[in-house]
Amino acid sequence: MSAVTGDAFEALDRLAGGLGTALLALATVAGWVVVGPACLIGIGLPMVQPMLSVTRSVAERERARLGRWGEHVVSPYPATRPAKGWRTDPATWRDLAWLAVHSAVGLPLGLVGITLPIMGVRDASFPLWWHLLPEGETGSSLGIPVHTWPGVIAVGLSGFVWLAISILCGRPIARLQSLPGRRLLSPHPSVDLSERVARLTATRAGALAAHAAELRRIERALHDGAQNRLLAVVVMATAAKRALERDPANVGPALDRVQLAAEQALTELRGVVRSILPPILANRGLAGALSAVAADSAIPCDLRVGQLGHLPLSVEATAYFTVAEALTNAGKHSRATRLRVEAARHGEVLRVEVEDNGIGGAWERGGSGLAGIRRRVEAHDGTFTLTSPQGGPTRMKVELPCAS
Repeated sequence: MSAVTGDAFEALDRLAGGLGTALLALATVAGWVVVGPACLIGIGLPMVQPMLSVTRSVAERERARLGRWGEHVVSPYPATRPAKGWRTDPATWRDLAWLAVHSAVGLPLGLVGITLPIMGVRDASFPLWWHLLPEGETGSSLGIPVHTWPGVIAVGLSGFVWLAISILCGRPIARLQSLPGRRLLSPHPSVDLSERVARLTATRAGALAAHAAELRRIERALHDGAQNRLLAVVVMATAAKRALERDPANVGPALDRVQLAAEQALTELRGVVRSILPPILANRGLAGALSAVAADSAIPCDLRVGQLGHLPLSVEATAYFTVAEALTNAGKHSRATRLRVEAARHGEVLRVEVEDNGIGGAWERGGSGLAGIRRRVEAHDGTFTLTSPQGGPTRMKVELPCAS
């Protein structure tokens, strides 16, 4: 039941976001209706470039909205490219087509998707407050007048019908509303995606560099820690063997030293293993692992874990190390008194957010924990966003594709 309710609220959230971009698209279409005819007499030509920028901005907002719900639409525009050359740019014409379709289709679908649950709540609660209305103004959401208790009860039952319809139809309506964006806002096959290829190449190079650095870290941990401990065990065991031959009665302290050194070596090895893949992930899953990290945090931490579903192990490990590193950084540098961690799956994207109420001013630099988080996230084609103004708060948002 909770999953159904969660899906219904997610669909409502998506429809509300789609309604917002549809209103922006409608306003932009209205602007083009004014600028287009004005261009025929020359006075509208100076407004073409600003309108193209507005069109691109609205389309990018829709791409970002779809991306938040796991429907990734790659932008055809390089980050540094101005909105020009539009006559021969297929992406611009596809954006204009999306404006027309989304304002005509997305707007009514958004209104229907939001109105249905409102009507349901209104009519379901109607028997509780209908007698407070002035005489002659009582009626259902459809405007049907009601003056008797049987009619009032019928309106109340109809409210639950509206709610059931909104729950059953919310997700299909949301998918239909996002269909023009998925079809029209993705790059045309003729668009050169060299920037995307370059970004993926850089991401893969960063992932390989991070992998090499991780191997070097593990090698150092084994060489400087566990290997030295085990060598000490061998030396002490040899000394204990000789002591046993010379004076069996006094060999106890030597064996105690051997046992202590072996325990220390075992602790070192367990630490290295946990740094590669924490056993708690396999035993308790991501939710349990995050609970353990939050409980061990030096700063009180408010953890909220939503629906996660089945996640690839590499995604779980990345999310775990992301939160662990973020909490460690906050404990060392933020001077915060409270932390908030949220993790939930939205469609095919795992979203993790960490926020503290500290002094802010966090920034990435080579070799820092934040740079390491970015490398881990980008190795999964994920996104890492950090906002940390002076004075705080510091917010870190990570999105990881988790299609399995």
